[in-house]
Amino acid sequence: MSSTSSASSASRARVAPGIDVRSNASRARALSRAGASRARRTSAVPKDVKVDVAPDDGDDFFRRAVAVACASAVACANIVSTSSAALAAMAMPAADGATEAYGEEFEFTTPPPTPESRMRAPPPVIDVVSIKPTLDAEYKTTQVSQKLTAGERETIELFNKAKGSVVYITNVAVRRDAYTLNLTETPQGAGSGIVWDTKGHVVTNYHVIDKANALKVTIGTDIATQKVYDANVVGFDDDKDIAVLELLDPEARRNAKPLTIGRSSEASVGQRVFAIGNPFGLDHTLTTGVISGLGREIQSGNTGRPIDGIIQTDAAINPGNSGGPLINSSGQLIGINTAIYSASGTSSGVGFALPSDMVSGIVDQLIRFGRVTRPILGISFAPDGALDQLGLGGVLVLDAREGGPAWRAGVRSTSRDESGRLILGDIIIELAGEQIQDSSDLYRTLDKLTVGDTVELKLIRGVDKVTTNIELDDVKDMKPPTPSTVVVPLRTKKPPGAPY
Repeated sequence: MSSTSSASSASRARVAPGIDVRSNASRARALSRAGASRARRTSAVPKDVKVDVAPDDGDDFFRRAVAVACASAVACANIVSTSSAALAAMAMPAADGATEAYGEEFEFTTPPPTPESRMRAPPPVIDVVSIKPTLDAEYKTTQVSQKLTAGERETIELFNKAKGSVVYITNVAVRRDAYTLNLTETPQGAGSGIVWDTKGHVVTNYHVIDKANALKVTIGTDIATQKVYDANVVGFDDDKDIAVLELLDPEARRNAKPLTIGRSSEASVGQRVFAIGNPFGLDHTLTTGVISGLGREIQSGNTGRPIDGIIQTDAAINPGNSGGPLINSSGQLIGINTAIYSASGTSSGVGFALPSDMVSGIVDQLIRFGRVTRPILGISFAPDGALDQLGLGGVLVLDAREGGPAWRAGVRSTSRDESGRLILGDIIIELAGEQIQDSSDLYRTLDKLTVGDTVELKLIRGVDKVTTNIELDDVKDMKPPTPSTVVVPLRTKKPPGAPY
């Protein structure tokens, strides 16, 4: 910074080549204020002016530095900066080949800044010269047609072929208005379904239709042509989360297009799969993925009974996809989407589908008999963990119902003696050659058997091991449980001073 004679109120400022304006912040602010006022040039216009500004100095600091360098030099357009980000912010690219910086001298008619003036608000940003836009009355954006790959064409064809077999199911609750006493229908849930055959049967998850007073099935892939029909429940298996509906309208049966049923036993980890459903009410949504695992086990959300043989996939499955199909690349059904593993309730990349082999057998029984024929032992048993404190595995029998398979085989129930002491019943440790460690093992073994089978049953009775044969009955023959006051605690803690 240099000044003229003391009698003159003007001052001169010089921006040296490669000056670092950060080295003196107060000087930079003073120069920016002086540069914002009217100035008179007293030296030749430079070719380039170099301003050293680091990327973290911010746009405002860079603008001030530029104001210092080019306050009144209208022709000063080429700026060489060490900060490409700052240049981008100013929209003033550096000149090609600019390798040398030149000095610039200005004479200002305003007095030099004082300490008091530094406390004032910063000057406004220098206005950029407005440029009148150029309009082209004949301008038109050019668009080109897309080119699909062979894989994309196959996916589109598969979806268009299968989407007509996927329906939208609405679970309707009928409620009475408290004031008018009129009955009103209110949707309380929704999901997807699969057209199973040409007779109007629709397969979905049981939890989609649970507690419904009425069911509405929407058929059609085009919103303009979609129609809503009433449906009745043919039967359900809440243990496996499967339900079968029947369309009542003859027109609905004619419009319903069944989906091809494949074999889930032929599925392999890594193969490509497609999920179609109505997530969040968005009908006929397609998501893709692969089979991530086979033979998974989940618990039924309805009864808590384990469901094994589950297909795991990373295809996005969300609320509303339940009951929809999981199909392979051939457009064949290999699973019914039923659950997801997620902390938020939305897709996390871990979805589960009921295998089509299991679904087919259950659906056949529901359509034939209206219920599932499943073998039972005719017992009630203690919760898992009741035998942990004894260091034993197996299933503790609480009650062998009179006339049932276990009662006929001589299985003993848990009881109390005259003194009120607990007498443990038999503990099932093996059934039909399968080891039984908990209730999941027991259910899994029963699923492999059929009504009328006579199998070997191994028990622990006191300190002895007992083997007997048992003939399995149908679940429909199961009698209500015998009233009992026997309570088996999961954990026992002796109070201080207890005799035993």
